[in-house]
Amino acid sequence: MQALQDFWATYRSTLSFAIVNSFLALSTYAVLSAGILSFATVTYAAFGGFLGARMVMATGIDPMLALPAAAAAGAILSYVVALIFLRLESHWMALASLALILITRVVVINMPNATGGVNGMSVPLNVSLGMLGLLLAFGALVFWRLSVSWYGIAAQSVREDTAVASSLGISPRKIQTIAFVISGAVGGLGGMLLAGVLQFISPDTYFVNIAFTMIAGVVLGGSYHWTGVIIGAALFTALPVIAQAIIPEFQDVANGIVLLLIMIFLPRGLVDPRAIRLRSNSGQAATKVASPVPASTGGDAS
Repeated sequence: MQALQDFWATYRSTLSFAIVNSFLALSTYAVLSAGILSFATVTYAAFGGFLGARMVMATGIDPMLALPAAAAAGAILSYVVALIFLRLESHWMALASLALILITRVVVINMPNATGGVNGMSVPLNVSLGMLGLLLAFGALVFWRLSVSWYGIAAQSVREDTAVASSLGISPRKIQTIAFVISGAVGGLGGMLLAGVLQFISPDTYFVNIAFTMIAGVVLGGSYHWTGVIIGAALFTALPVIAQAIIPEFQDVANGIVLLLIMIFLPRGLVDPRAIRLRSNSGQAATKVASPVPASTGGDAS
């Protein structure tokens, strides 16, 4: 029993960060599912995190009541970003989103009254692990519902080929704008949850390290299904901790080897819907071949 308690005390924070990273990775997946590579989630997270923290500090309201405000703030900001970014080609959009991260850092540093400036600020939030789990379950339910809705089907079509999607009567610009808004809402929510877990935020909290975590989680888990994104984010969060416990001298080397093996042997990530369908179809075909064919019987003519 004591060993279980020690294990829980050791890895509880890791689980909390895994859930928060899952939200940030889902935010990236939201736009990637519509064929857009964008790192603007970092900006949405910063906006939601600082705004939510400042609301709690100024009004004393329950942090859970400030979460919708953080999500709404991220959604509004992402809509503005979409109006600008969707005018760019895909590679320029990715570069512009990286530039947006740098601009966000400069803004945070130069607004000390709202963000604490270079010194950052303490955050009187305490989001429990149970609440994080419930929020992630709700987020998974939302993404599942989106994946089977008209939007999910349209987004998949836009991702595969915008010209074909347009010929089917789908507006790529409309779908991608919706994807941006979803990404902003999830990113703003994730940013405030990160502030609650860390209980301290600064310009370094929302910077390129989050962008790397988001992309790593999406690539490892699989960018073609939302469940893969959650698994990938959890794996990327837990991998350094596991390596530290097993081979602390070669922690960084072990992390790199595992990531390389996954990318080499599972280029589409751990969760690949196409591979699952192919295995299912081949299994069904093998079952049909193995099934005995009933012999035809003919009656004697009387």
